[in-house]
Amino acid sequence: MTEFHGTTIVAVRHKGRVALGGDGQITTGDQIMKAGAQKVRRLADGRILAGFAGSVADALTLFDKFGEKLERYPGNLSRAAVELAKDWRTDRYLRRLEALLAVADREHLLLISGDGNVIEPDDEVVAIGSGGGYALAAARALKTHSQLDAGEIVKAALTIASEICIYTNDHITVLELPE
Repeated sequence: MTEFHGTTIVAVRHKGRVALGGDGQITTGDQIMKAGAQKVRRLADGRILAGFAGSVADALTLFDKFGEKLERYPGNLSRAAVELAKDWRTDRYLRRLEALLAVADREHLLLISGDGNVIEPDDEVVAIGSGGGYALAAARALKTHSQLDAGEIVKAALTIASEICIYTNDHITVLELPE
């Protein structure tokens, strides 16, 4: 899978709650271009959370395409994700898009990539972007060894990643699905 610099997205399902968050840094080369970007959003009338790592324009295109798939397969996040991955891999235009998506609903956390992968992690934690490894390790540890809820784990994991990864900052946005 391609590794994209300039963001960190992490999603967690824990104790019946689902949260997804991201930092706000946009980096071009070795320069910080923006500190407070929104890389996470609600889709499908707030029932699905999504975040991206990679090119902003490419990710926005993918959000639109994913929204179309969610309309076509309402209530079926897995099917919408697989259909997006198929189109992303086979469509001449889409296949050039450079981004990764992390998406979540009440039942699933998924990573969707342009090489046709739709991955659902075993431990209900997914992280993408240049700080994804740091955030993933932190979220797994916090989930196992703390009493924090999903939103608190996401925020803490992103804060830890921002202290380690030069492409991640502490302008953090966390979205949660209502109970």
